[in-house]
Amino acid sequence: MDPLDAATWPVLTERLSIRRAQADDAETTWRWRKLPEVGEWITRAPQDYEAYRAHFVEPHRMHDLLIVELDGEPIGDIMLKIQDGWTQAEVAEQGKGVQAELGWTFDPAFHGRGYATEAVRGAIGVCFEQLGLLRVHAGCFAANEPSWRLMERLGMRREEYSRKTGLHRSGVWMDGMNYGLLAEEWNG
Repeated sequence: MDPLDAATWPVLTERLSIRRAQADDAETTWRWRKLPEVGEWITRAPQDYEAYRAHFVEPHRMHDLLIVELDGEPIGDIMLKIQDGWTQAEVAEQGKGVQAELGWTFDPAFHGRGYATEAVRGAIGVCFEQLGLLRVHAGCFAANEPSWRLMERLGMRREEYSRKTGLHRSGVWMDGMNYGLLAEEWNG
């Protein structure tokens, strides 16, 4: 069963609509994901559209991907991946599907207007208000200042700053940062 099916879609924020991704969103999202300033920070940056589309439509990827729209036009995407929490063996069943990992990319043409903050806030609202999750978390390279500043604007707490924890596609080992937020800390 897909845990995101328990939420009501689309989710409407003040200016945006957030919906589940569809296969035909590949071409639109490629528009910003192919840009060097976006590709620098994302986990996978295929060099051509065919490779990107093949990855985009993989069931496990589509399962976790949301599309952010402004006036019906996609301007970003959000990964919302439901995960199990760490548990001891005797209580493992109670830790299933209690948290979510978040990630995002947005078209740079729409940066600086608060859309990413609004959209990720909407996704966090889905996690806590519709799905009843315990916790959300997100991570980034420490050098990706816009990403960690967004997490801080949303009230997420820096839980970890790790030294040379991630190998960047440039070949450089970079520092990483992880942030989290509990349902009891969320104030929508």
